[in-house]
Amino acid sequence: MCGIIGYVGRGNAAPILLDGLRRLEYRGYDSSGLAIMNGGDRIEMRKKEGRLANLRNLMASSPVEGGCGISHTRWATHGAPTDENAHPHLDRSGRLALVHNGVIENYLKIRNRLETEGHEFASQTDSEVLAHLIG
Repeated sequence: MCGIIGYVGRGNAAPILLDGLRRLEYRGYDSSGLAIMNGGDRIEMRKKEGRLANLRNLMASSPVEGGCGISHTRWATHGAPTDENAHPHLDRSGRLALVHNGVIENYLKIRNRLETEGHEFASQTDSEVLAHLIG
């Protein structure tokens, strides 16, 4: 089961998102990640396979600040537990970050159609097709 946390406010989103994920650790997961609007119009993501401590360490060495973000812990259903397959996922323009809980049964059909239209995917997950469809 995954966990999803979002934040919009005046403070820095990163510590709030990481604390929210910490509170959901009991649910189980194999990877985690977050996406934060960096104060401008750019989304910055940090994603790590394994324990939440891995994401915390990445954030300590490569911090990102901003007042709007989403975060996610993942339990793999499609695609192996890797950094690339961790959520969030971006659309093709890089302007939409998406997290998802659930299974998209026909994702391969959707992905194949999007690839013929020129979409390139960064992961092997079913969830990434949603970002491409919406964005």
